[in-house]
Amino acid sequence: MDNENDFNFSNDNSFRKVSYNQPSNGFGKNIFLPFVSGIVGATLVVGTCFGVPSIKEKIINEKSYTASTSAGTSLENPLNLINIADYSNTSIAVAEKVLPSVVGITVTYQVNSIFGSSTGDATGSGIIISDDGYILTNNHVISSESSSSFYAISEATDIKINLYNDKESYKATVVGTDAYTDLAVLKIDKTGLTPAVLGNSDEAKVGEYVMAIGNPLGMDYSVTTGIISAVNREVKSEGTTYLAIQTDAAINSGNSGGALVNANGEVIGINTLKLSGNGVEGIGFAIPISSTTSIINQLIEFKEVKRPYIGIAGSSVDETLTKKYNIPQGIYVDEIQKDSPAEKGGLQVGDIIIKIEDTEVKSVNELNRVKNTHNIGDKITLTIIRDNQEQKIEITLTETPAQTEEQQKNNQYVETQPNMSGSIFDLFR
Repeated sequence: MDNENDFNFSNDNSFRKVSYNQPSNGFGKNIFLPFVSGIVGATLVVGTCFGVPSIKEKIINEKSYTASTSAGTSLENPLNLINIADYSNTSIAVAEKVLPSVVGITVTYQVNSIFGSSTGDATGSGIIISDDGYILTNNHVISSESSSSFYAISEATDIKINLYNDKESYKATVVGTDAYTDLAVLKIDKTGLTPAVLGNSDEAKVGEYVMAIGNPLGMDYSVTTGIISAVNREVKSEGTTYLAIQTDAAINSGNSGGALVNANGEVIGINTLKLSGNGVEGIGFAIPISSTTSIINQLIEFKEVKRPYIGIAGSSVDETLTKKYNIPQGIYVDEIQKDSPAEKGGLQVGDIIIKIEDTEVKSVNELNRVKNTHNIGDKITLTIIRDNQEQKIEITLTETPAQTEEQQKNNQYVETQPNMSGSIFDLFR
């Protein structure tokens, strides 16, 4: 009996009714048997070929080549596809390795205003650098002291440390601070901690995978990922100039002092600040860890950083001033400090420093940066322009006087234009 709802195509592409009672028209003989025979034959041939190494290799190579070219790549430059599970496994492994080495910091301070006195809290992050309780963080995390005509905020009255997977809080003492690099070292009475593995930030590459770990906005032990957007990025914040690692890994308030780590779980930076505002997204900065080693050691040993001292006041000569006064770019010396290395070395007011050792300098920041790579007692050579003649002067660096250090903390890296009549400019470190 015909099924009125069954149709098929005829040779002339018109519909025709199919009857289940019609003869098979030789389907098994003409189609099914040859089809099965072809499959069996192909299986035997492929099986035999895979038994012969040279034929097997040729078939696999040709298949690989076809897959590569179909993806739009060439045999010489194949596309290496990465399984998303591998990326996830990397993130998981890094987080598990580094989280025990990151701490939460809570700072309590006193606020005095016209309305009375109260206490306030601020939070941040830190990195364990030894198993006996030394912790690295940003100076601005623990240094809350400030004032205005309306209020005054005291220094920290209490600092508490929270460890990963530990419900107890530990009281911290300040070992040493350095406003110049925005670094501080704390200490808690606890042993058996897991110190972070410090990497080499000098080897950081743009595009490299990184992870930021800290305590943003009070959310303990938060992990974000991204890449290195730039290295050696010069950033100025509240009078301090940093050479920083830029990253798009999310960094928010509370992340300061936390770890920026690479795919090996090595700390390559200390998350310090971010840009914010309308139209700004994914621009954060970390202090390169390799630049902190000497600072950390000095803070632990001396409670402060002992820096070399030149003893001049001066300012940068930019291109505009070069054209206006017909002088070279460099550092215009406006004042010589009494009994300073500069005075003893023969430097004079009106000299323009164009090199320190073999490095050209065109700004106060550049001069300080190169000088601070040297040690107290080192002899350095300054190349200057005096009376339109190039000269070299050798000076011996001494330790920065305490009073000058305090002045520098209050007025770091302020760029002003030279006053050729002899006014006082930025005090060099």
